[in-house]
Amino acid sequence: MEDQGIIHLYLQRSQQALVETKNKYGAYCKAIARNIVSNHSDVEECENDTYLAAWHAIPPNRPRKFSVFLGRITRNIALDKHGYNTAKKRNREFEVILTELEGCLASPETAETGFEAGEVANLINQFLLAIDEQARHLFIRRYWYSDSIDQLSKRFNISSSKTKSILFRTRNKLRAHLAQEGVSL
Repeated sequence: MEDQGIIHLYLQRSQQALVETKNKYGAYCKAIARNIVSNHSDVEECENDTYLAAWHAIPPNRPRKFSVFLGRITRNIALDKHGYNTAKKRNREFEVILTELEGCLASPETAETGFEAGEVANLINQFLLAIDEQARHLFIRRYWYSDSIDQLSKRFNISSSKTKSILFRTRNKLRAHLAQEGVSL
């Protein structure tokens, strides 16, 4: 079923919307959650919570790009679950990903307002549009979808060392770009 048809089912409050969403985007949502939380039951919980959150968000929202809408919901739910889990030290892989970005971005506690955070997001988007396509895709897959280095190497058919090198150079370029734009780290 096409995305607009699924959204129409949500707007009609038909429970078939949940079935169609799971059929079309279940694997996608699980993949996002799995890269952030490693426990199978947590992944399943994140997936199911995504469908519930979509049910509550549509209406009033009517997403333009349904896959991105679901991906963002899943990622936020998985990040919340990760926060809960890290209190118990369960998932170290995602901690590595967060550590990689520490040098590029200021901690959330230092941001004075949501406006400033939005401005930094715009600067990051500008940066990503300005770099080469492979570096952009590697960066997004690593830091948004939380893909492992091995997954990235296989996906882009490059060695692990080249993957790490591209990500390292991209982070350094991002740091320099943000500093040039006046963002203090």
